[in-house]
Amino acid sequence: MSAGVAPLLEVEALKVHYVVRGEGWLIRERHVLRAVDDVSFHIDPGETLGLVGESGCGKSTTGRSILHLERPTSGSVRFQGTLLNNLSEEELRPLRRRMQIVFQDPFASLDPRMTIGQIIAEPLSVHHLYEGKARKDRIAELLTMVELSPDFIQRYPHEFSGGQRQRIGIARALAVEPSFIVLDEPVSALDVSIQAQILALLSGLQTRLNLSYLFIAHDLAVVGQMSDRVAVMYLGKIVEIAERDTLYQRPHHPYTQALFSAVPVPDPKLAQQRKRMVLPGEVPSPIRPPSGCRFHPRCPLAQQVCRTDEPALRVVGPNHRVACHFAEESAKRFEPTFA
Repeated sequence: MSAGVAPLLEVEALKVHYVVRGEGWLIRERHVLRAVDDVSFHIDPGETLGLVGESGCGKSTTGRSILHLERPTSGSVRFQGTLLNNLSEEELRPLRRRMQIVFQDPFASLDPRMTIGQIIAEPLSVHHLYEGKARKDRIAELLTMVELSPDFIQRYPHEFSGGQRQRIGIARALAVEPSFIVLDEPVSALDVSIQAQILALLSGLQTRLNLSYLFIAHDLAVVGQMSDRVAVMYLGKIVEIAERDTLYQRPHHPYTQALFSAVPVPDPKLAQQRKRMVLPGEVPSPIRPPSGCRFHPRCPLAQQVCRTDEPALRVVGPNHRVACHFAEESAKRFEPTFA
């Protein structure tokens, strides 16, 4: 947290659990799926926090629960000092104008029966912003802002490419003048060349409009381009969080190191020389997470304490916290393979 600056968003001990039924003759049996389990972080005004991890680790659920599209099971979410947890849908509506989301799939997130103008106008109508010609002018301004022609206003989503559709989704999120946007894997469904364009657009908009982002992704290269700080999730928990440069130069958690090891290296010679860290086994089920450290069944440094005692997210350096009993030893073993 920057000195003297109040955080825009504060998340404390956030949990999102679902009750699921058994299958077959066990249909009456109930289990608890711990999608997000005790997650805490903050985001400052104008900052981007990257949230990275494997598919199914709880990244998207974290983002949706912050906006209360999914109601948290417990924990607290404060936006601009206001506690969101006990607010009704009606009470949340004014705050939602300041908190928006861009979804992963740029086609599924747009109603195919609505024109682009109608899609962008919908949040303006919900929040009673602009009327008549002023609304049309605002829609044209938003399309220009995301580098699309205002002439597209009467066209439908299927007439656009994936990158263009994602620009429309960004325009819709910007329509109500938010200060915070959850970017839920906004480029993962796009070609690499289009990814670069969208990332450049998002960076420019952030500078121009003083936006704060929660940037959710599984690609460390993309996260590194966009983020000021990076949090790494594994099986519903944050296992490491640090300033971007600190994390990329010397990750302390074995899981973070494994993620870096999986990043492709463009130089064939370097790719042959580097040592890959291949994790054994599969990600455990969030219904029955392992005891102690959740990563211990796949960790090359795991010892008995890892199987019995859950590690706290502790400080190992300035603005750097890690949930690992042997973080310092792990950091010494790490050989940088990605810059």
